[in-house]
Formats: sequence, C-alpha cells, structure tokens
Amino acid sequence: MSAFFATYGSMLAEAIIVHVLYVLASVAVGFILGLALGILLSRVPRWSTVLIPVVSIFQTIPGLVFIGVLFIWIGMQPATVIIALSIYAMFPVLKNTYTGILGVQPKYVEAAKGCGMSSIQTLWRVELPLAMPTIIAGLRMAAIYTVSWAVLAAMIGLGGLGNFVYQGVSSNNNTLIIAGAIPAAILAIVIGALIDLLQRKVTPRGLKKEVGK
Repeated sequence: MSAFFATYGSMLAEAIIVHVLYVLASVAVGFILGLALGILLSRVPRWSTVLIPVVSIFQTIPGLVFIGVLFIWIGMQPATVIIALSIYAMFPVLKNTYTGILGVQPKYVEAAKGCGMSSIQTLWRVELPLAMPTIIAGLRMAAIYTVSWAVLAAMIGLGGLGNFVYQGVSSNNNTLIIAGAIPAAILAIVIGALIDLLQRKVTPRGLKKEVGK
C-alpha cells in the first residue's frame, strides 16, 4: 500500500481534485438550468409536452458517445466534459422542479393570492418552498449520477478518477481500478449525505414528516 501511494499518491490526489471540480461545475450549471426551465414549464405547462421529451432524449444517448461528439466540435478542453455532464445533470432537476411546483396543493396558492401576493411572490414564497424537497431530490440524483459520468472524462484525456479505472482495465491491474473506483464511490456517498442534510434544512416544518416517510 505504501509503495502504491509513493508511486501514485500525487496523481491520485490530482485526479480526485479534477473529478470533484467536474462534478461541482456540472451539477451547478445543470441545477441552474434545470431549475429555470422547470419554473418556466410550470408557468406554461403546455410546453412541457414538447420540451421534456426533447431534453429526455439526451438521457438516452450514451455518455461516451455524447462526449465524443462534443469533443469533435469543441476539442480537448474541460468545457467539453462540463457541457455534457451539465446536460445530463439538468434533466432530473428540470423534471423534479416541474413536478414539485405543479404538485403544490391549490389551496396554498389560492391562500397566497388571497393575501394579495403577485404571481412571482407566490412562486418564491409559497410554491418553491413547498416544492423544494422534490427539487432537492432531483439535485441529489443529478449529483450522484454525475460522479459516475465524470469518469468518462478520462476517455478524451481530460483526467479525473477515470484515468485510474481505464488504465487498470487496459493493463489488467486491479489495484488501479480500485484506486479509481473507491474514491468515486466515497465521493458519491458524501455528496448524497450532504444533499440529504440540505434537503432536511430546506424542507418546511410541516412537510418534514412526509419527507421522512
């Protein structure tokens, strides 16, 4: 073990940092886009019958194929990976935002309007807070999936933990495979736990019992 870290320690640390940066950047962009589109579709639901199926098509494209196509257009740079992963991360957030807002009981919306709130105030003060547990669940799904998708960055020479996985597979070296797989698994668990904590923090008190079921 000590010999492994002496040889690969600095490379592994760099790979973990690169991997984390890919995940954070992609999830952040995907969350912002997904939240914005989800809110837009909740205001104009008829658009969802077109936009959601179109966006979902990207989910059916294998990650390696999608990154490969972007590589042809953009070249070997981090933006290639971030754009691809952001689009993948966007869909769970988009779908959950749309579903969560439309799932808010009409009585709460009517009560807000009865208090003199505008549509925007109702959205920000009532609908989004009540939909937040569902939205954060979409964020959790997007983040965990992105941890695994980021492994594909190594296929176009852009680093991350995928370097160890693919080098291990090509050289039949189980130690390298484990060195890439275990940190990725730990990262997914840690991110999932942090988002679970965030979900509990943002869930309105009256909904916490329902979320915990």
